Amino acid sequence: MSAVHPVADLYTEHHRWLLGWLRRKLGCHDQAADLAQDTFVSILTAGNAGEIREARPFLATVANRLVAHRYRRQLLENAYLEALAALPEALAPSPEDRLQALQVLQQLDQALDGLPPAVRQAFLLAHLEGASYAEIGERLGVSTSSVKQYLTRANRQCFFAIAA
Repeated sequence: MSAVHPVADLYTEHHRWLLGWLRRKLGCHDQAADLAQDTFVSILTAGNAGEIREARPFLATVANRLVAHRYRRQLLENAYLEALAALPEALAPSPEDRLQALQVLQQLDQALDGLPPAVRQAFLLAHLEGASYAEIGERLGVSTSSVKQYLTRANRQCFFAIAA
């Protein structure tokens, strides 16, 4: 790879391989093409293309992460839409409110993704299941003071993600 345009070189040398790999993995050319582009955009944004030693394993790792994010977002969106479908029509939000809620859910998902697993799990247990600090601590095998620290960290992360 040249030092001047490492992402362009990476793209030129490995895009076709990544696209084929994703197509086999996903079974859909269009999704594979989108995710291949997202993979290279992610690398471009990170600014570390010049440091990549083993391109294909690196690309596969980034692409796998993006596949997982897309899958998780789809699950989140489906759960939200199912909850909306269960509401009486008079209580259903407008299409604009639905879109805004989905965007906020995606922002929260991204914010939680950057947290350690125990912190993320504590947040989900508290906010989705209504679990107490003691219950969360028991399930995670940590003290209630640790749970409080976890929730403070997760809530702060989510707040700043939405406020940004």
